[in-house]
Amino acid sequence: MNNYEILPGVFDIVPEDKKEIWQSVEIWQKLEELIRSTCASFGFEEIRTPILERSELFLRSSGETSDVGSKELYRFTDKGDRDIALRPEGTAAALRLFRDQDQEWQKKHKKLFYIEPMFRYDRPQAGRYRQHHQFGVEVIGPADPETDVELIDLLFTFYSKMGLKGLKLELNSLGTKASRESYLKGLIAYYTPFKDKLSADSLRRLETNPLRILDSKDPQDKEINQKAPSILDFLDEPSKEHFEKVKTWLTQLKIPFTINPNLVRGLDYYNHTVFEVVTDQLGAQNSLGGGGRYDGLLKLIGGPDLPAIGFGAGMERMIQIALKQEVFFVPKAGLELAIIPLGESAYMTGYSLVRQLRHDGIAATIDLSRKKLAKRLQEAHESGVKRVLILGDEECEKGIAKIKLMETGQELSLPLNQIASFLTLETQLPKLSRTWDRLATLMENKIISNALLEQTSHGLQALSKAIDEVHAKLQLKTN
Repeated sequence: MNNYEILPGVFDIVPEDKKEIWQSVEIWQKLEELIRSTCASFGFEEIRTPILERSELFLRSSGETSDVGSKELYRFTDKGDRDIALRPEGTAAALRLFRDQDQEWQKKHKKLFYIEPMFRYDRPQAGRYRQHHQFGVEVIGPADPETDVELIDLLFTFYSKMGLKGLKLELNSLGTKASRESYLKGLIAYYTPFKDKLSADSLRRLETNPLRILDSKDPQDKEINQKAPSILDFLDEPSKEHFEKVKTWLTQLKIPFTINPNLVRGLDYYNHTVFEVVTDQLGAQNSLGGGGRYDGLLKLIGGPDLPAIGFGAGMERMIQIALKQEVFFVPKAGLELAIIPLGESAYMTGYSLVRQLRHDGIAATIDLSRKKLAKRLQEAHESGVKRVLILGDEECEKGIAKIKLMETGQELSLPLNQIASFLTLETQLPKLSRTWDRLATLMENKIISNALLEQTSHGLQALSKAIDEVHAKLQLKTN
């Protein structure tokens, strides 16, 4: 064993990982694209925060008694004698970002999202890693319960687009500060007679944060928790009204949920609505994502006193459950063209062509090795490239070459100076076809206005003329 092995609890993401499919970069890229498109449809904007922050930010926000604050934080002193931590969760960093902006920026309600790595020193196990990746959102400004529902709707819309099935939404309310203070007194009174039966962690939490005992995974603690008082019995009237509105809206939107009075989430800053999406297909680590409202947190870290709500969702678990359910298939995009040059002049001509294609946004490659032709063709076939162009000195001299379609074996003779136009047309046709189908439906149902119909007609005529001109220039010959 050497000193350069990958650290425990972290992993690489590589192209087409055959052993651990969930670590394939193609899956991650598609997931990130889906996150961005879904968030954009809800009006959210992306932010990116540093991996490094001052430790005090997380100790202050998460609470020193939380698992993050007490034992999971990657924390060190840097060369400037600053107390630094690797980011363990996204909310505190997002609020610090908001706090640091000017007042004009802060005046508007903000709907923010991020896709970032998080770090927690925890025991590595299935679905839990010391570096994990999180999709998170934060809404800063609105205090209404309808915003709580919109966040839950966003998360379920995203999971639906992934194709995930069998997910359950668990819901609870932690009420106002007054409600929680009253509830904490009730919990202490309940747990005190069980001191000799509680786990070591729960015994410590009884002194620091009794709410967290409800979140214990210890079997003995879970049995004791079954008869613990419910926070729902301690909610004041404003808390009840807020929670009832959330439940009413979820019911009207047909988002099924169950009430879990023991759901408190893992961090100390939550109030009012808290929620978690769970599955029974990941073993002990059954949570896919969750969050809640944290109306006092921004003020706590030195920002304006604004309400806020957010969620975080682990991307590793999303991918793993998607693969188990055999959904979220990722077709490999593949290269449009591979150029195999033969002869010295063909190398420069071929590279100039592939450079032009890449500049035009067409995925293309050139084999610059001097291997035998058969070997190079075999490698092109194995790569999944759609077309191959064998370019020799004769083709360079005549300015015409043959492109072979790998799927059918068909060959097309094309002028070298028109190959880019041809491939641009070929790659755009599927999109144009889908656009035409949508326009045809609108016209058939008479949804499209006469003015737009006339404009569309002119556009399609111009497109048709352009396609005819390209084909005429190409003077295609099928061999």
